[in-house]
Amino acid sequence: MTEYKNVCVVNHPLCCHNLSIIRNKETNAEVFRNAIKRITYLLFYKATEDLTLEDIEIDTPLERCRTKILKRDKEVIIAPILRAGLIFSDVANEIMPFATVRHIGMYRDEETLTPVWYYNKIPVEFDNPKDKIILILDPMLATGNSAIDAIKLFANKKVPQNNIRFISLISAPEGLNKVQTMYPDVKIITASIDNCLNEYGYIRPGLGDAGDRIFNTVEN
Repeated sequence: MTEYKNVCVVNHPLCCHNLSIIRNKETNAEVFRNAIKRITYLLFYKATEDLTLEDIEIDTPLERCRTKILKRDKEVIIAPILRAGLIFSDVANEIMPFATVRHIGMYRDEETLTPVWYYNKIPVEFDNPKDKIILILDPMLATGNSAIDAIKLFANKKVPQNNIRFISLISAPEGLNKVQTMYPDVKIITASIDNCLNEYGYIRPGLGDAGDRIFNTVEN
């Protein structure tokens, strides 16, 4: 397998187990969503492992002690790509209720495989962009086109690349190569690097259309 800079594959046994569940075409929408949420916890733990801590003193029921909390020197921004990314943001809100949520709306043109924007909840400018940590959420990193557009949105606002993380369930080599070529310092956290894309731009072996399976809109 190709070695990628700044790409982390979370191959925890629970991640592998739940990936098998969501890949199975017989898995219904309810089970599919719950399995994704279980994977998402593991992905977020990895994506946030370098957040900085600071020492404080607190009183326990027994005595005073020193402990650590997250240092609030940086603002964490959760940026789910609609619509499939919403299932990630549910978990992110539980883990990081202090984070800001900024939705990004785009869909893929099935003929050109390019992203079409329809919603952008990102400020025109950021105050202190170097103090932002961006978590872009999208279950699939396929062609890489949507990922690049989302990353560009924040990079153009002067957020450093190494402050941006892209979190996905599964990734294709084509998408990883494209993102890494344009944004080599963006960290990518994924549960699997699959084989390739098919002629329609879907990841193989993949899991089908994540949005349709999450929201139970698969057409028979």
